[in-house]
Amino acid sequence: MPDRRQPDSSTDDNPFAAPPEGRPDQPWQPRSGGDGDGGRPGEDPGTGPSGPVRWDPTDPVQRRARYALLAGMWGFFFGIFGIPSVGLLLGALALYWGVSGLRGRPAAGSPSGARADAVAGPAAQGGLAALGPAARPQRTAAIGGLVTASLAILLALSSYGLQLAYKDFYICREDALTKSAELQCNTLLPDNMVGKILKVQQ
Repeated sequence: MPDRRQPDSSTDDNPFAAPPEGRPDQPWQPRSGGDGDGGRPGEDPGTGPSGPVRWDPTDPVQRRARYALLAGMWGFFFGIFGIPSVGLLLGALALYWGVSGLRGRPAAGSPSGARADAVAGPAAQGGLAALGPAARPQRTAAIGGLVTASLAILLALSSYGLQLAYKDFYICREDALTKSAELQCNTLLPDNMVGKILKVQQ
């Protein structure tokens, strides 16, 4: 019987081994193993152009989106707790960061910037829109920051508006030296829901 060479199991997984006898040479191709690293070169596994964008602290667009959400939330809380000046400042910052995050362009040297160029090509759009559905978490953070910033600014302006509309009541309450004198300031308030909320309690 002719001597048939059996394939050597030790060379099955060796990419540098010679091909079996009778099989033509094939050009080298990257192997897609079971560890999920079969993506394109230079691309992180699971973060393709349509996959989620990982948090990149060097990307100013992602930083501004996160800052907008945090500043908007804290500005809203300060507005509820009766500190309108801090709430207005944080709300304005969150509004600026949110708009910058939605309209800004990812940094050229960051992974998200390279991914945006790969998705949009030469006519790349600005901001998180350049990343398409991959930037959904950052876009959600930026929009959430805009919403909370609007609420924080609304609360701050409402507080300043009340202080301006009922200036006499606030001056009377600040100048009162006793509790009875402070209670007398309630007569300067209108007999409506706003007056019931602002009046001094016994």
